[in-house]
Amino acid sequence: MLTAKQQQLLMFIHNRLSDSGVSPSFDEMKDALGLKSKSGVHRLINALEERGFIRRMANRARALEVVKLPDAQVAPGSNVVSAPFGQNAPAVDPAPATDTVEIPLHGRIAAGTPVEALERQNSFVSIPQAMLGRGDCFALEISGDSMVDLGILDGDTVVIESGNTARDGDVVVALVDREEATLKTLQHKGQHIALIPANREHETQIFEAPRVQVQGRLIGLIRQYH
Repeated sequence: MLTAKQQQLLMFIHNRLSDSGVSPSFDEMKDALGLKSKSGVHRLINALEERGFIRRMANRARALEVVKLPDAQVAPGSNVVSAPFGQNAPAVDPAPATDTVEIPLHGRIAAGTPVEALERQNSFVSIPQAMLGRGDCFALEISGDSMVDLGILDGDTVVIESGNTARDGDVVVALVDREEATLKTLQHKGQHIALIPANREHETQIFEAPRVQVQGRLIGLIRQYH
């Protein structure tokens, strides 16, 4: 079952592909959904891919394929999805969650050259419960600018779902040589792993696979405005 935003994005991609044959850009998807950053689009794309609604086509920029649509009828030429079984109530965004939970804040992590991830004792951050993943979660403060094109900025706090596996395209906390941690997009390249920045001024780092341990994947972001 899709959330309202996931369904809205899926239909936007479907309609764009039907009209032009070309996938929309992250900026176009962000604007269409009224999101503040492309990181939100990235999370929605990951969720749709995990649920089998879309597929990313390898070695092609901006290439998305819609595999299936939800059990609903799509009005021709419209981005509005009507409810199944003749129910015409429009999809609406769910009410914002007000429940919060505390998760451990483990220190700062580089979104640039890997730096040591410092463990903090007895430090926590409150996040909306709806942001939690299926497993244990923790938070890290971002240091650096290598992920800015995904809307992850210096000083942001990211929410990480703990885990030691990830798929290509996931934004992960990667521990290099068991001592240096960084936040990057993961890509397997045979016997090597590429840690890919989202900033043209930074270079992709490639390591032998045994040197890289996945600590978790990005599922949320918190930003404070001062």
